[in-house]
Amino acid sequence: MIGRFGDYGGQFVPETLVPALAELEDAFNAARNDATFQTRLADLSAHFSGRPTPLYFAKRLTEYCGGAKIYLKREDLAHTGAHKINNALGQGLLAQKMNKTRIVAETGAGQHGVASAAVCAMLGLQCIVYMGTEDMRRQAPNVFRMKLLGAEVRGVDAGSATLKDAINEAIRDWVTNVRTTHYLLGSALGPHPYPTMVREFQSVIGVEARAQILDAEKRLPDLLIACVGGGSNAIGLFRAFRGDADVAMLGVEAGGLGIETGKHAARFAEARPGVLHGTYTFVLQNDDGQIRETHSVSAGLDYAAVGPEHVYLFDTERAGYTYATDDEALDAFAKLSQLEGILPALESAHAIAEAIKRARAMRRDQIVLVNLSGRGDKDLQTVMANQ
Repeated sequence: MIGRFGDYGGQFVPETLVPALAELEDAFNAARNDATFQTRLADLSAHFSGRPTPLYFAKRLTEYCGGAKIYLKREDLAHTGAHKINNALGQGLLAQKMNKTRIVAETGAGQHGVASAAVCAMLGLQCIVYMGTEDMRRQAPNVFRMKLLGAEVRGVDAGSATLKDAINEAIRDWVTNVRTTHYLLGSALGPHPYPTMVREFQSVIGVEARAQILDAEKRLPDLLIACVGGGSNAIGLFRAFRGDADVAMLGVEAGGLGIETGKHAARFAEARPGVLHGTYTFVLQNDDGQIRETHSVSAGLDYAAVGPEHVYLFDTERAGYTYATDDEALDAFAKLSQLEGILPALESAHAIAEAIKRARAMRRDQIVLVNLSGRGDKDLQTVMANQ
């Protein structure tokens, strides 16, 4: 079924948005086969975004773990500091193709907001970014960056004042201004065609990483690891390895203060299907189906649902999913900084925490490839507060 990943995905939206989603799907499908569009995207990816990003052998971290080799796909070195630029650039070009002059976006950690603002500045599009006021507090540097890039940042203080609430407001705006506005959704979730479209724009991560590890090691890795909020950096990495049965894939969610506390964002720990923001997926909810508040030290993982394709990979046992707690992520942040001179985003630090555990239990001739989805400059205020 179109727009489905097994039982998951679909379109659960107001009727007002159905024509807009159909227009977006048509534009995306046309762009996939449009040589002019693809050439422009490739050119801007190279000269604006800075692709390809390098694959880095973390020698000292590997020695510290005493097991498998650890490689890092350095998405933190992409323009604006994270993988988010890949999708923002693709959707920005699509918005132009559809003659949309106004962009709305949501952001949690601020990286998607910054990427959207940068792309809109470069393309000459109006940009409005919705952000929970709690996330604005803990990601103040990114708020300032968005404003410097010409975006209007609209604070959302409803609910938990985090990513879920920002998405709610962005969708309300889109419904009201659908004729002139494109919603530049930042992760591989939401109604069809967003999960597929975002995955395709992020699949450059896996395509590059696959070629790079074959060049470095003359073979594929044994294990891929990536953090999972909505799941775009992970699905982008996994895409190129889906057909390689010997390559295990692992997503790492936000364990927050621990699953037993209820203060976390680990959707796979509870595995309860539901609908949130237009898609059928795993959702953190109470017995009445009301969306629960989530918690994570990382704003980008602080979300109650996960992209539907990840649930399909889980159901078919092609990928596994686990979690790292706030404390484990903070420890991994410090460890990578001190051993490799790289400050990871707190989101990425969840993946590093799991990589340290897994590498220690693996043989020295095995390989772990971690997607380092973003850089940690934005998180210094949070890290300092947790010292």
